[in-house]
Amino acid sequence: MNQEAHEADNEAGEAREAHNGAGGAGGADGVRTAHEADDQRDFEELVRELMTDDAYTIRPSPAPYPAIRRQGVSERRRRVAAIGAALAAVVAVPAGAYAVVGGNGGGGADTATPMSSVSATASTSGSTTTSGPQPPASEKQLFDGITFAQASDALQQCLDQEHVGSAVGADLAKADSYRIILAVKSTGVFNAPGDGIRVVGVAERPEGFRVVCNVRKGGTAGISTSSKDAYGTGAGPIVPDANAGDLYQQSSIDKGKWKLPFRWGVIGMVDPSVAKVTVDYGDGSATAALDHGWFVASGVLNQQVTKTPHIKGFDAAGKLVYDSDTDKTYDKTLP
Repeated sequence: MNQEAHEADNEAGEAREAHNGAGGAGGADGVRTAHEADDQRDFEELVRELMTDDAYTIRPSPAPYPAIRRQGVSERRRRVAAIGAALAAVVAVPAGAYAVVGGNGGGGADTATPMSSVSATASTSGSTTTSGPQPPASEKQLFDGITFAQASDALQQCLDQEHVGSAVGADLAKADSYRIILAVKSTGVFNAPGDGIRVVGVAERPEGFRVVCNVRKGGTAGISTSSKDAYGTGAGPIVPDANAGDLYQQSSIDKGKWKLPFRWGVIGMVDPSVAKVTVDYGDGSATAALDHGWFVASGVLNQQVTKTPHIKGFDAAGKLVYDSDTDKTYDKTLP
């Protein structure tokens, strides 16, 4: 019995040891697993902290603002320079900015050379526009190298003057109501120094109304007007414009001392029955252009004169139908 009891106790002890051994191993594994989980959490928190710190410490490089600004300014200047060069190639001379040269009397060519202007508001005389005066019947009515664009700008500037209406006592129409029939250079005189150009514009409404604009050195120097009504009824086939004497004479103050050679012009109304008009003045003569009821003539004077231009008109058969020498309303001598 004692032996059996002793064996039973041994078996129970071995069982307890086995149980304790198994429990101890399991406990150790559990402890190691808990430590590993804690280590993983600590590692993740460390990574997050490092990433958060980097988010504050790592920033993109600032934009090179000064360099960008310098490049932008340089580009704008380059574009402005290019545009300015293009405009300089096409922009026209401001109205009335003309330096008239030539006028050597004989067969020399007379030209009108545009002057440079300090004005920033240049006119677009070189561009095609939908408004403005109509051109003459022939380009030959534009003398001394004056272009139609220059003549148009001069007329426009003349009509745009705010004081013009009250100065001439007339309600002047806009430039697109006129047709330019003559443009010639003008010679500066004692009381009106400075060469320039004269432009004659005629309006269809009222019929027979015309303006003569004298533009000097970029500014309007003077304007004169006339109308068909000024000659009354019963006029002949040719009616010289009595109020356009400044086209063919210099100031009466300079009488006998005109600046020569001198570009002159003569205009007037003409009946459709007249086929040819001639003008003799001093040592020269010219055949007038006929333009929508007007005659226009011009030449170069090389000598002092005392008599006004001599005008003649002929019909289609060559018959003389008008002679200013027999016209009682026409002044034959200069003032």
